[in-house]
Amino acid sequence: MPIRILSGSVGFALAAMLALPLSAEPVSLPDDPEAKGRAIAEETDRRNKGFGDSRASMHMILENAYGETSTRELRSMTLEKPNPNEGDWTLNVFDKPRDVDGTALLTHARILDPDDQWMYLPAVKRVKRISSVNKSGPFMGSEFAFEDFSSTEIDKYGYKWLRDEACPEPVADRTCHVTERTPLYEHSGYTRQIAWTDTTDYQPRKIEYYDRKDELLKTLSMTDYNLHQGKFWRAHDLYMQNVVTGKSTRLTWESFEFGTGLTQNDFSTNALQRAR
Repeated sequence: MPIRILSGSVGFALAAMLALPLSAEPVSLPDDPEAKGRAIAEETDRRNKGFGDSRASMHMILENAYGETSTRELRSMTLEKPNPNEGDWTLNVFDKPRDVDGTALLTHARILDPDDQWMYLPAVKRVKRISSVNKSGPFMGSEFAFEDFSSTEIDKYGYKWLRDEACPEPVADRTCHVTERTPLYEHSGYTRQIAWTDTTDYQPRKIEYYDRKDELLKTLSMTDYNLHQGKFWRAHDLYMQNVVTGKSTRLTWESFEFGTGLTQNDFSTNALQRAR
């Protein structure tokens, strides 16, 4: 978020969102479906480049199949890596409730090599390295997997444009590119993902995740987009619904800051332990 797409503060009304300036910059795309799919991903990435580093806070709302909810509060920090051969670095730290206070996840994203991920568990005062074969597992009981909390780097996927159609609600009056992307890295829990990208601002509006049996597992909806510093779009509401279990997780983001002076030292395993 974080998943940069997912990095996307909560509470922005749709009317306010629509009142923001939208980029009408024309985008030239190739005709070949695979080249077109990659070009769409590159355009999304290009519009998110140059933020340097960012901080934000987040509420994570877990809901079970009976409608019972629990809420957690986190801080998220991201360090952009300008080298295209490196992925961005992220640190997510839980502040509430008390039983998870200080739990932290550090991710150094890679391209095709497995991401480096570590988790700090304050109860045992230990940094645990997340095995690359376990990154499809749920993150802290949520419907997001560990791999969903890694940066979405272009070369991690193969692409294929499928079609253009109306975007999902609440922006169904716009047109979206619908693209299939296939993970090229090992040990992903997904065979493929189908993404809806808004042709107005080239930001993702919806992603479907298909499991290793190639059956629909869950759907991510991204809404309440807000434009920061006149150039960086961030979704402030991310809703992941598991279509198999009926469980869901909502992430609501707020208090975005950019260019705060974070350095690599803030994204080390030592920093992980003192992030509380």
